[in-house]
This record gives sequence, C-alpha cells and structure tokens, in this order.
Amino acid sequence: MIVRFLIERSGAASYAYEVSADAAELYSDDGLTSVEDCLRAAAEGCGDDIAAAEVWYGGIVSGTYPLATLLAHADQVAEHALNTTSAVAEALIDVARRQGR
Repeated sequence: MIVRFLIERSGAASYAYEVSADAAELYSDDGLTSVEDCLRAAAEGCGDDIAAAEVWYGGIVSGTYPLATLLAHADQVAEHALNTTSAVAEALIDVARRQGR
C-alpha cells in the first residue's frame, strides 16, 4: 500500500504530520521540530503493509518514495520537499503578477 504523509507548519517553530490512506487518517503527531523529524516519525509508524509514501509539504506534493528511502534519507527528502514547495510558491506568485493580481 502507498500512504500519504501530509506535513505542515503548526506554529512558529513546530511542524505536524498526518499519515493517511484512501482519505482516512491512520495516525498523526504535532509539535515536531522539523520536516525531517516528521518524515522519520511518520515512516517509523508505518506497518509492514506500507511500501511507499507520497510526501506533501505545505499543500504541495514533492514525490512518492519507498519507505526504506524515507527512513534512510529523511534529510534529503525533507530538503527536496522544502525546495519543491518554495519553488511552486514562487511560480504561483509570478503567475499572479503576470495576471495583474
């Protein structure tokens, strides 16, 4: 099964995550200190029936990763998620500017 990891800022210096499958929340946590911590915690909570996770940060999907990759390279996946969300946000701002908004 492939699950979804939804990661969001939950305060000035904290993050939250939710793990879901087929729109049903499986588990979640709040008050973590980084996107990387959220990825590790979410991946560690997955059972043997989970093969991969679709990673979302700030409402933007950054990719689908095998669970083993998430566990071994959470730092790199977190950096990619942060960079992807930032790049998409900038692209949306550029489009809005061009449209005169």
